[in-house]
Amino acid sequence: MERSGNYRIGDVLNGTVTGIQSYGLFIKLDSHCHGLVHISEVDHGYVTNLEERFSIGDQVKVKIIDIDEYTKKISLSIRALKATNTPNFPARIKKPKRRHTPQIGFKTINKKMPEWIEDSLADIHSGKIKDYRLEE
Repeated sequence: MERSGNYRIGDVLNGTVTGIQSYGLFIKLDSHCHGLVHISEVDHGYVTNLEERFSIGDQVKVKIIDIDEYTKKISLSIRALKATNTPNFPARIKKPKRRHTPQIGFKTINKKMPEWIEDSLADIHSGKIKDYRLEE
């Protein structure tokens, strides 16, 4: 896990809102460390206006979700501490797919040929089909 001073990714802390912008909240963690809660990390769903929800000086509980190793900037989340409102869906049961393989090849013709010959001879004897070989 990455560290910034005494902080690690996954730590849950209390902080003070020191700034509000359209893109997020600036949070003071201690006298030396500040972090940013991006607007997408404030709550589940769409957040329209942060100034309606927060004021400068508010105490908030945040979770560290990232620490940039070069700039030491700390990314925070309020949303990560909230439970989602989505119901637990049962696991999907996978049904085996039924495959219909077409019967192709000479084996199929070999099986069907006696049936076709019998049907054709029956049609000839009943008069449905005229046998031109008999007229010669």
